[in-house]
Amino acid sequence: MGLPLLSLIVFTPAVAAAVLMFLRSDNAVRWTALCATLLDLALSIAMLTSFDTTTHVMQFTETRPWVPALGITYALGVDGISALFVFLTALLGSICVLASWVAIDRKVKEFMVSLLVMQALMLGVFCALDLFLFYVFWEAMLIPMYLIIGVWGGEGRVYAAFKFFLYTLAGSVLFLIGVIVLYFNGGETFDILALTAQDLPFRIQSWLFFSFLVAFAVKVPMVPLHTWLPDAHVQAPTAGSIILAGVLLKMGAYGFLRFSLPMLPEASVYYSTLMLALSALAIVYGGLLALAQDDLKKLVAYSSVSHMGFVTLGIFALNLRGLEGGILQMFNHGVTTGALFLFVGLIYERTHTRSMADYGGLMKAAPVYTAFLALFTLSSMALPGTNSFVGELLVLSGGFAANLMVGAAAVLGALLGAAYLLGMYGKVALGPASVNARFKIRDVNAREMIAILPLALFVLWVGLYPKPFLGIIDASVKHLMVQVHGKGSGQ
Repeated sequence: MGLPLLSLIVFTPAVAAAVLMFLRSDNAVRWTALCATLLDLALSIAMLTSFDTTTHVMQFTETRPWVPALGITYALGVDGISALFVFLTALLGSICVLASWVAIDRKVKEFMVSLLVMQALMLGVFCALDLFLFYVFWEAMLIPMYLIIGVWGGEGRVYAAFKFFLYTLAGSVLFLIGVIVLYFNGGETFDILALTAQDLPFRIQSWLFFSFLVAFAVKVPMVPLHTWLPDAHVQAPTAGSIILAGVLLKMGAYGFLRFSLPMLPEASVYYSTLMLALSALAIVYGGLLALAQDDLKKLVAYSSVSHMGFVTLGIFALNLRGLEGGILQMFNHGVTTGALFLFVGLIYERTHTRSMADYGGLMKAAPVYTAFLALFTLSSMALPGTNSFVGELLVLSGGFAANLMVGAAAVLGALLGAAYLLGMYGKVALGPASVNARFKIRDVNAREMIAILPLALFVLWVGLYPKPFLGIIDASVKHLMVQVHGKGSGQ
């Protein structure tokens, strides 16, 4: 239709944030934010339905001069890897607004503005085809996320917000240095596609690999750069935790896929064993820490460390099954863990406690809540028939093909996941019905169901019929394999 579709997707939330500044009623703010995120979701669905799954080339591209003297352009485009996460970001944005409808009751306008600006910047990261533009979106994300945690978080929000900001800023500084080095060694261009076509010396590739590694590992987060995550999740409001787990963590893994593998192929292959070892460490260590938690949010937060370890394992297995599984798990983790944080937030609104010791017999008090919680718990465990099973199976297959010991560690992590998730559900939903004696529990209402149902749909859709989702990423992943290993390696 000739419309700048990606610009509309990226900037619709930002325009809505500007409109919110002129509204006085909190209800008007909420409804405007919801309409904006639903419009953004509709635009992302239109993008997906028009997406050509048979090619790896960038689609819906837009290019305009920005700073011609430095070769900086406003360039947007998506391929099979990024298109899926544009949709995920738009989906979770509307769910975050619904989750904050009652939970955020002070400075509502400022919160919704921060949330919408955050969504626009995250969408920009997945769409940017200019390295400088990517860095602007990447760095600017820190500000609204810092505000969401630091202003609307829990009692320890200031400490958690500063810790998040300092960790991610430190990684971003190294990333900026890498961007500058890449600019001068890659033909003095910020064009991501042109930089990908460059053949850099191994010494430069190695230096850039570790420069990018710190920035991306903080975002994933990989052990030992993960310590900001539990504090950020525990203190963040429900919407902050959903967007943090659902989208922001994916950006580190996306950085590996967009920069490290295609631009630094020799270094990626050479250091893949190190990355597989770090991934296995995250899977097992995150699982052990989750097993020791009593706080529901901390348990889900540490489970994210473990689950994102599966993602990086799949990526650095550097084979077709591992890469497709890792990318699919990025999407699955956004759906499932976003849902688990939503459920923690819903029960916290009712009880103002996150300690599993305070619950018991929730199944009798809130049967619909516990039924959906069971679905998402089983999804997080990667039970056959749920979304995570498909992705985890592909990751394990690719992991064993790459390194037997790493594959074995991943299996151990999966067993730990079953232990802490079943233990959590048993404490919260089953057992003596003691919860009614302390709290007045009501089941989920219509607004909450509207937020839950799309996530439940994708748990079952990907689990029972993953072909459309794998079809979106397949051509781009095969092209990435050729970039890393050379022609003929996409088999």
